[in-house]
Amino acid sequence: MSGKTLFEKIWDSHMIAEREGGEALLYVDRNLLHEGPFYAFDALKREGRQVHRPLQTIAFSDHYVPTTARAMGSAGIKDGEARVMVEQLARNSRATGIVHFGLQDEEQGIMHVAGAELGLCEPGMLMGGADSHTSTNGAFGLFGFGVGASQVKHILATQTLWFSKPKNMRVTVDGTLGPLVSGKDLILAIIAQIGIDGGIGHVIEYAGSAIRALSMEGRMTVCNMTIEAGARSGMICPDQTTYDYLGNTRYGPKGDDWKAALAYWKTLPTDADARFDREVRLDGNALEPMVTWGTNQDEAIGISGRVPEPASFADPARRERAAEAQAYMQIKPGTAMRDIAVDRVFIGSCTNARIEDLRIAAKLAQGQKARVPTIVVPGSMTVKRAAESEGLHEIFLAAGFEWRDAGCSMCTGSNGDKVPSGERCASTSNRNFEGRQGRGSMTHLVSPASAVAAAVTGRLADAREIA
Repeated sequence: MSGKTLFEKIWDSHMIAEREGGEALLYVDRNLLHEGPFYAFDALKREGRQVHRPLQTIAFSDHYVPTTARAMGSAGIKDGEARVMVEQLARNSRATGIVHFGLQDEEQGIMHVAGAELGLCEPGMLMGGADSHTSTNGAFGLFGFGVGASQVKHILATQTLWFSKPKNMRVTVDGTLGPLVSGKDLILAIIAQIGIDGGIGHVIEYAGSAIRALSMEGRMTVCNMTIEAGARSGMICPDQTTYDYLGNTRYGPKGDDWKAALAYWKTLPTDADARFDREVRLDGNALEPMVTWGTNQDEAIGISGRVPEPASFADPARRERAAEAQAYMQIKPGTAMRDIAVDRVFIGSCTNARIEDLRIAAKLAQGQKARVPTIVVPGSMTVKRAAESEGLHEIFLAAGFEWRDAGCSMCTGSNGDKVPSGERCASTSNRNFEGRQGRGSMTHLVSPASAVAAAVTGRLADAREIA
């Protein structure tokens, strides 16, 4: 019998029962919520059910919180529907005993950023979340996945979930990433190779020397965007980098609990003889800063490249999709990526708004001046305080960037943080769909370094040329 993968070890340790059709009942260690699944609380109330284990669910206000006028509380939320959702989450959390990091909490933030900072994400866990980007937390060697409102209800009521077992894929990236080539560039390159449907039905484990060299922030970026390849989740085996990060968190294990947890965590990495259903390899040495040209994440290319001809795609569906994307993005085949002007820049989101991202951005922004409107939105209030303690906000402000409070902001086009129709944005977020950042907006996904390069040049640019 062959060994087990990280995913298989977690699956087996959390499986309670199986039923016909291949579904398994799994125990859920932690459940993360934001404002969206209020229907789940309403359904529980109608049925007279209680939240089974409230301390294992943690709620964060993130999608609909304002990034300005924070002192006004929910009154600062201009959209009435969004205001109601933020207030509903607070009420539901109080009524059920769920821990809630709300609008006025000093540790409020995007749940995929703040949760990790607080130490809520431990190796070996099975974590559900009311958002597909819960996969971010797989960077810690856990199985994290997004769920819908009905599944949130099931977890709240039982601390379990029925789930069909995905297949195993391993993406190995060896070599060394070059200067200013980041985890964001790496994951865009992976998605460009395997496609937005390349991970369907799988959990992806990332391995190789280039992956191991990433910080926890970089690993979270990679696992965050695994969803954009169609996969159920992304995972990275825990190692010393993981342990060092968790050792400094508020809610991570302490004392004897830390020793016991560490001993368990070290049993989790994939066995040398484990088998995967699919293997993919990339050469990290060959990667350069990446940027998307289309309206899907696999429509990406190195910054030195040109917009491809739709006819260059062998698959007829891809050819048609490429032509439609280029029409929407108002770009022509053969255009050099460096010749594409941008109207504004967004640095933020659960993909790239951690302290490391802001340090990289500030280092490049030092002494520069923005040519287009640029906003910087930290992923949590903890990140904001850390950045301000290091003086990063002063660098951004001196460069003409806006410095705001934590929230999802322009990634989801919430609370007025939108790209106006017809404008083009270089964004560190994770989705470039039509209208994602605002009706009629055009989005190019980039790394924090590339975002700064776009801000100070007014076009898509190679950050290595301004460093």
